[in-house]
Amino acid sequence: MCADQRVGVWFVGARGSVATTAVAGCAAVAAGLHPPTGMVTETPPFAASGLPSLSSLVFGGHDTAACPLPKRAEELTAAGVLPHGLPAAVRGELAAADTEIRPGGPVPGDTRTDEELITSFTSDITDFTCRHGLARTVVINVASTEPAPGPDDPRLAPSSLYAAAALRAGCPYVNFTPSTGLRTAALSDAVAACGLPHAGRDGKTGQTLLRSVLAPMFVQRALSVRAWSGTNLLGGGDGAALADPAAAAAKNAGKERVLADTLGVVPEGDVHIDDVPSLGDWKTAWDHIAFDGFLGSRMVLQTIWQGCDSALAAPLVLDLARLLSRAHEAGLSGALPELGFYFKDPDGGPAALSDQYAALLSFATRLRDAR
Repeated sequence: MCADQRVGVWFVGARGSVATTAVAGCAAVAAGLHPPTGMVTETPPFAASGLPSLSSLVFGGHDTAACPLPKRAEELTAAGVLPHGLPAAVRGELAAADTEIRPGGPVPGDTRTDEELITSFTSDITDFTCRHGLARTVVINVASTEPAPGPDDPRLAPSSLYAAAALRAGCPYVNFTPSTGLRTAALSDAVAACGLPHAGRDGKTGQTLLRSVLAPMFVQRALSVRAWSGTNLLGGGDGAALADPAAAAAKNAGKERVLADTLGVVPEGDVHIDDVPSLGDWKTAWDHIAFDGFLGSRMVLQTIWQGCDSALAAPLVLDLARLLSRAHEAGLSGALPELGFYFKDPDGGPAALSDQYAALLSFATRLRDAR
C-alpha cells in the first residue's frame, strides 16, 4: 500500500460505545499515547502484510443517535471504559469523525422505501470516500443487535439495508453483530456479483471467546460434555437492546453455534441474557459446564468473565478494517473464512480458536505475498 493512501472506516452505529472506543483508541495508539493492546494486527506476524497504518484511517458512519462523539467519549470515561484524560487528548479526532456521521434509519415514522434508504446510505458513503480522496472505504456494522427477520417480512432488516449500500458503494463489508446483514436471500445475487471481500458475523469478544478455547479441550481430551449453561449480566445500549427476547435469541444463536461446531452436538443448557442498567458498559458472564470423566466420574467447570465489551471489541474492529482494506487492495473477493478467528458465526473456516488463529496467520502471509 502506498504510504500516502488513506482508508475510510464507515461505522454503522457510529455513535455507539464500540465505534467511539475504536475512534478514540485509534487516535491514541497512532499518537503513541497508549500501546496497541488487543490488536492482533499490531503483532509481528502482520508487520509485512501491507496493512494500512492507524494514522491513515479516516472515520465516518451512520447512526440514529444524536450524542456527539466527544460527549460520548466523556461518558465512557466516566464509566471507566476509556482512561482519564483521553477524550481531551483526542478531542480533535473525535470531533472530525463526528462531522462525518450521517442520519441512519429507518426511524419511527420513516416513510422511505427500502430502495430509497439504500440509495441514501450509498450516497453518504460514496460522498465520504470522494471528499476525502480515500483509496477505499470499509463498512463495519457495530450497531445494536436487531431481531432476526421473519420469513414473511416485507422489508429488509436495517442491517441488510446498510449492507446493500456498502455493496453498491463498492466497499468491503464487515458484520460485527449477530444481525442479518448480507445473510439474506434478497442480497445473494448482489453478494455474488459484487467482487468485494466481506467477513462476519457476530464478533467474538468475551464469553464465546472463552467457549471457543474450552470446547476443543474437552474434545481433545475425550471428555463428554453433558451440559453447558451460561448467564450474561450487562447494561448499556447492548443490555437494553438484548432485553428484547427476539434480539437475545439472535445473539445466543452464535454462542450455541460455537459449541455445536466444536462438540458435534448442542449440550443441555441455555444462555440467559439479563439487562442490568447499573452495569453500564461492563459485563459479567458465567458458565457452568458439566462433563464426564473416566469411569463416568461427574465433574464441573465454572468460569467467570468480567470485562467491557466495547474495549474488547474496538481493537478487533480496527484489525478487521485494516485486514479488509488490504484484502480489497490485493484483489480478494467473497467471504474470507480465514477471518473466522474474529467471529462467533463466521463465513466458513475451522471452529477451534487455535485452528482459526493458524488460518489467520496464513492469511497474513497471503496478504504479504500479494501485489
